[in-house]
Amino acid sequence: MSHEAEYQGVEIIPVRPAHVLDEAALARYLTAHLEGYQGPLIVRQFEGGQSNPTYFLEAGGRYYVMRKKPPGKLLPSAHAVEREYRVITALRDTAVPVPETYLLCEDESIVGTPFFLMSHVPGRLMVDPRLDEVPKAERKPLTMNFIECLAALHNVDHAAVGLGEFGRPGNYYRRQYDRWAKQYRASETEPIPSMDRLIDWLPDNIPETDETTLVHGDYRIGNCLVHPNAPRVVAVLDWELSTLGHPLADLAYTLMVYHVDTGRTGNFLDTDFEATGIPTEEELVTRYCELTGRGDIENWHFYVVFAIFRIAAIVQGVYKRGLDGISASAQSIEYKDICRLRADQAWQMVERM
Repeated sequence: MSHEAEYQGVEIIPVRPAHVLDEAALARYLTAHLEGYQGPLIVRQFEGGQSNPTYFLEAGGRYYVMRKKPPGKLLPSAHAVEREYRVITALRDTAVPVPETYLLCEDESIVGTPFFLMSHVPGRLMVDPRLDEVPKAERKPLTMNFIECLAALHNVDHAAVGLGEFGRPGNYYRRQYDRWAKQYRASETEPIPSMDRLIDWLPDNIPETDETTLVHGDYRIGNCLVHPNAPRVVAVLDWELSTLGHPLADLAYTLMVYHVDTGRTGNFLDTDFEATGIPTEEELVTRYCELTGRGDIENWHFYVVFAIFRIAAIVQGVYKRGLDGISASAQSIEYKDICRLRADQAWQMVERM
């Protein structure tokens, strides 16, 4: 089976000119450090929007995936492939499906930046959570399994797997509120009354219970590989934002598509769940609670409101950088009204609570 068939929805392309690396130096390094490696080495690249260039390597009849930092000057904490390698390696013997890691190279003289190598996992990549390309009968079991993988992550004893110092424990929502309220104020371009109301309301409504687990940070179906022929996740990818945090921040971010149009993918705002086979938000929350030993989640809507507020603040920052002419994308100035829309949606949820 060809690699293109195994990675449905993922295009394999020649290495982009900006991401060309010294393939001979890489081959020499792998010969010396990767057990069982046999050349010749063929290097191609995954198409897509990952912040870290991702390469498909073929050598001696075996497939590998390489993640590296992009070229150029980077912020110290950005594009943390070292953290990705660490967390994927730590999760290998847990119930969380992840690729096998082989090596981390921090020697920039090999390919220009640090990189790590992991196994190639055959699977389907899907972006839209509505799963239109999946048979109706498989949509519910796949979506339930997707949530079960998140519950498995939050059940991991992070200290026992060597990730006890992977982030700051406790007080997560207060720290997140301070960060995003400050960043929003720094990028504010016009008054948005609903953002002002949220900034006033949120700190007084942070739930008293505080928890710390390993969190993914960007958990969505587009960051998972689905089994080629079965409705289950075979690998969770893109751990760049993983840290120690509040587990319900992950869950609310994941289920935000039941409440708002994120603009990036599909959503469930007008979904006929019986007709489509997609489970309801209540079904997913109930299953998550069963697996994590919770009762009902009190103040669930706070967590969703906060997730929307965070996205609104991020989008406003993107728009402000576009106005200032320092954004990486010319489309940034098209984000003008999205912060207001998100904030309005979040405040409407508060009023309904």
